[in-house]
Amino acid sequence: MDIKPSRVATVVGDTEIDHAIATLVLAFGTDPVARWMYGDPHHYLMHIPELFRALGTSSFEAGAAERTVDGLGVALWLPPGIHGDDEPLEAVIAESMVREKQAEVAAVFEQTEHYRPTEPHWYLSLIGVEALHRNKGCGAALLHHRLCQCDREHLPAYLWSSNPLNTSLYERHGFEIVGTIRVGSSPSIFPMLRPAHRSVGTSPWLPVRGGRDHPRDARRTGSQYPERPAVSRGVSHAGIWQDHL
Repeated sequence: MDIKPSRVATVVGDTEIDHAIATLVLAFGTDPVARWMYGDPHHYLMHIPELFRALGTSSFEAGAAERTVDGLGVALWLPPGIHGDDEPLEAVIAESMVREKQAEVAAVFEQTEHYRPTEPHWYLSLIGVEALHRNKGCGAALLHHRLCQCDREHLPAYLWSSNPLNTSLYERHGFEIVGTIRVGSSPSIFPMLRPAHRSVGTSPWLPVRGGRDHPRDARRTGSQYPERPAVSRGVSHAGIWQDHL
């Protein structure tokens, strides 16, 4: 397989935002959580673009949405101190789901907040790669680009993974699973935290043979992460899905 390094750019302007939403819609067509929410294909294609646009608004406005230069991969981040607006998201959910599913989705989102750091951090809201171009380094390039900024700023990063196929990639970039969430009929969801670096020049992930990486602290006795950290005051919808990369 011919894999070339992907360059990363900021999503700017309505045309690029529309393209980013379209990429995410294609990326999440087989995502366990997205398809739990919208199992019917017609409902998925009708409502998931609106949902992603509602989730991404604050990221687009903050200039924190990124794409590979070819547009095949997209990552929506929330910078420290930036929180999304719940109202558009709640409106989409209320209009597109039956009441029982709405309650389960709300409970899932609420539980993800229990693991969110209370200190300033970068929050990965959505990341996905168009289905025909996975396993070519797009997801890794998007992660690496923003995590380098986290390291320069000595800030942690947080996400919750909706797809267990992606956890090894996140672990290779220094994230660690800090819990498991499952509510009612929902699939399992995995909150993951990447700690801030302790000093300039250190990294929580190290190269090992075969070109793979592993978290420096992954096997440390007595993890620094509490089982259920204090709840952040940020909105509950911010970090949601990361699909096949």
